[in-house]
Amino acid sequence: MRDKTENVADLVAYGIKCCEKNNVEYADVKFMNTQMEEISYKNETLDRISRLDKVGIGIRCLVNKSWGFASTNELTRDKVTELVEKSVRIAKASSLVKKFDIELADEPIYEDTVKTQMKKDPFKVELSEKMEVLQESVKRIREVSERIKVATSHYVSRKDRMVLYTTEGTKIDQTIVFCGGGVAATAVEGGEVQTRSLPASFRGDFHTQGHEYFESLNLVDVSEQTAHEAMKLLKAEKMPSGKATIILGHSQLALQVHESCGHPTELDRAIGYEAAYAGTSFLTPDLLNKDFKYGNELVTMVADATVAGGLGTFYYDHEGVKAQKNILVDKGIFTGFMSSRETAKAIGLERSSGAARSMGYDKIPIVRMTNVNLEPGDWEFDELIQDTKEGYFLETNRSWSIDDIRMNFQFGTEIGWKIENGEMIKMIKNPTYEGITPEFWGSVSGICKKNHWKIFGTPNCGKGEPGQAAYVGHGIAPTRFENVRVGILK
Repeated sequence: MRDKTENVADLVAYGIKCCEKNNVEYADVKFMNTQMEEISYKNETLDRISRLDKVGIGIRCLVNKSWGFASTNELTRDKVTELVEKSVRIAKASSLVKKFDIELADEPIYEDTVKTQMKKDPFKVELSEKMEVLQESVKRIREVSERIKVATSHYVSRKDRMVLYTTEGTKIDQTIVFCGGGVAATAVEGGEVQTRSLPASFRGDFHTQGHEYFESLNLVDVSEQTAHEAMKLLKAEKMPSGKATIILGHSQLALQVHESCGHPTELDRAIGYEAAYAGTSFLTPDLLNKDFKYGNELVTMVADATVAGGLGTFYYDHEGVKAQKNILVDKGIFTGFMSSRETAKAIGLERSSGAARSMGYDKIPIVRMTNVNLEPGDWEFDELIQDTKEGYFLETNRSWSIDDIRMNFQFGTEIGWKIENGEMIKMIKNPTYEGITPEFWGSVSGICKKNHWKIFGTPNCGKGEPGQAAYVGHGIAPTRFENVRVGILK
């Protein structure tokens, strides 16, 4: 890919000077170069190959305590001058109809150049090498049985370089890289259709690392397991309806945390800034630090943008706030939000949690979850299974539904296993469960230890209007829940 990012610092600095000449209260000038590569195979045929190389500048100005924003992909001084003037005009127009003043929480000034640590830059690895892995993976899946009607494999990599200057003096040059993929097998027999995906559904698993993470997934090696489990699901029994003990495996628990803790603790949802895309939140600011029970004493959740490899890991957010680890739920008690400088100030917090990100030069930063992690407990996985007299182990999301305040939910998984007398005795198909968020997290009776803890990445978390698809992460270990309603979907 052609490097369009040389000598951009002078242009960004020029934008700041133009903003200062226009007497703005605050401004940030953000250059971004987004590179992305996606490859997918379907039944040994190349299904998709795409490369994105998107570059431009976005300028955000605060005038009369109102925002104005404008962007361009023309990297010239004349265009930047025009852009600043446009952003100021928009801010002044916005101030005429504003419902409240925009103020920003204080933040230290930083000057830094940082980049994701990696062994192999995915954009320097030969395309043929990636394609060979994907093609061999679907071939291995299809060879298992003629009843495997669809085999898919996926690869995604992304590189975001951001050069961000603010009128306060912050100067950040940050490059974030992620990579990953997955495989899936769909088996058909008569009217029965079953799909099995590894290491996770919806294209796989992703980390903020280089191409070495894709290699570590060993997709060729896990392909046959994917196919065999899809075949076994055709003959498996269905989950009966009722109430049961369930243990959620890694990839399903990651989505559970994402939907029922990640989104509800985004502060813009809680104060009503975000409502059009998937709703607001039951965790409103009046509940903060008021001993509100999100779960029981076993449940501690953190937003951690510093953890190695997490897909929500970075050095600075897109307001120049340094990456942090913040406690959202402390031993069951709701204690924190993920916030931007604006939303933090709106509810009287001293500073932002560093969770404002934008997915391109032409997008404004909004509150996005980072790595929302469930802290590990003190169980070995085998001990947790052995301690369960009767229940189900459920893994890999198939479907989800959650209301617009993130309170009531229903989830379906690809696969499950019946547990009796401390042993997983048989596979079950089409497992489902439902719950009410505080009650569900209040029913936790065991979380596995740190050695069973791993972080999963979601590269397509949708939010905002216009929409932005962000990349976020979730660190989890298998967790047991009691008295959960299961088998409610047919």
